[in-house]
Amino acid sequence: MYYSRDTLGYGKTTPQAKWPNDAAIAVQFVVNYEEGGENCILHGDQASEAFLSEIFGAEPWSGQRHWNMESIYEYGARVGFWRLHDLFVEAAIPVTVFGVATALQRSPTQVRAMLKADWEIASHGLKWIDYKDHNREDELSDILEAIRIHSAVTGQRPRGWYTGRCSVNTVDLITEVGSFQYLADSYSDDLPYWYYHKDTAQLIVPYTLDANDMRFSTPQGFNSGDQFTTYLKDAFDVLYAEGKAGVPKMMSIGLHCRLIGRPGRLASLRRFIDYVKSHEDVWFARRIDIAEHWIKTHPFQRQPLIPSAMTKQEFIKCFGGVFEHSAWIAERSFDGELGPANDSIEGLHAALCFQFRISEVDERLSVLRAHPDLGSKLSVVRRLTPESAKEQAGAGLDALTDAECNAFSNYNAIYLEKFSFPFIVAVKGLDKNKILKLLQERVNNKYEIEFEIACRQVERIARLRLDDIYNSYK
Repeated sequence: MYYSRDTLGYGKTTPQAKWPNDAAIAVQFVVNYEEGGENCILHGDQASEAFLSEIFGAEPWSGQRHWNMESIYEYGARVGFWRLHDLFVEAAIPVTVFGVATALQRSPTQVRAMLKADWEIASHGLKWIDYKDHNREDELSDILEAIRIHSAVTGQRPRGWYTGRCSVNTVDLITEVGSFQYLADSYSDDLPYWYYHKDTAQLIVPYTLDANDMRFSTPQGFNSGDQFTTYLKDAFDVLYAEGKAGVPKMMSIGLHCRLIGRPGRLASLRRFIDYVKSHEDVWFARRIDIAEHWIKTHPFQRQPLIPSAMTKQEFIKCFGGVFEHSAWIAERSFDGELGPANDSIEGLHAALCFQFRISEVDERLSVLRAHPDLGSKLSVVRRLTPESAKEQAGAGLDALTDAECNAFSNYNAIYLEKFSFPFIVAVKGLDKNKILKLLQERVNNKYEIEFEIACRQVERIARLRLDDIYNSYK
């Protein structure tokens, strides 16, 4: 069963961002322009807006206009926008606007100011509504209409996209529509990353909900501007320190005209901007700038081996021999759950070992018994696999003297009689003398202890075989 969520990402080793001028951090401000695109019966919606306003716990008014809600949104367009515009223009900081198409259409003067300031205007969808219950066809229709209106209002097609209140289909739909340098409907990383869907690679430039003024309008959010400033400074300090240590990241700050545009809050944003500008090696960028940099510096590269994308037949053919004569482990792993986190050597090894470990004792014993004797002529009789032959040859077990062969045979016989399975050890890095010494030592173990040791050695052998498989694809 394919599990589409990627819980690994870049893992511990993130790519070197290589920001321009060796910046330690990329700082990016987003102004969400939603005013005039929110739920309202004047816009053909069934009810009023109830999200992200000064009215905590607001409920949609079905079939009615909500005058207070409308006027709160209007404040963002009439007043808040201009405060943000003047602040960023004065600070000479580039901005990305997430613009709702219908809101932009109703705000020609504000759009002109955005363009004059050379702000990037990315698409924020057709309307500021929730798409969780939309079917694919209806959502796609709105996406295409948003692109049409956005292009006519701003003079160019949007190059970035962020729905916000998206559905499970949004990212796939935008990827299928194509021609977007990036989309932002993700909160899963501090760096851009590539998303692959239907033979198409789509760049994701993740957004933020924590370093976001929306928390002024949520319970247990920011109660004062000082809290907002402190949180942003703390986030910046951590990311800046990581960048100075050689691992540069990206910091996004989400803003809304009707929220941060209030006078009692704008000062907190100004303090944060002054704080960031007091640091060296900071790259203030629009999201499109970050996307273009990433596309150039870290172009998409398809992995040569992607286990989770294989058919069952391909998967078993490739990995069925990782556990000696026990293809059922690979089969159960495929039938269980595989996803992007299992496409690495570590991830796939974990999936295979999981099935081995949860199998019945008799099944694990059958895996142990499938292994050949080490250093014994009996190994030929015991169906020595190509993998085992290569491993034994690497340790010199294919070129034993008669005396060495007799020693291995004698101790193998004692071991097998005592434990009912052959002596198993991952021979890589060991020579024949060390292997014989381990055999002589472990033959004295109690059954329960030796059974567990043998199982761990089987897993170690599986890992080494996976290493060989992955290396063959490089």
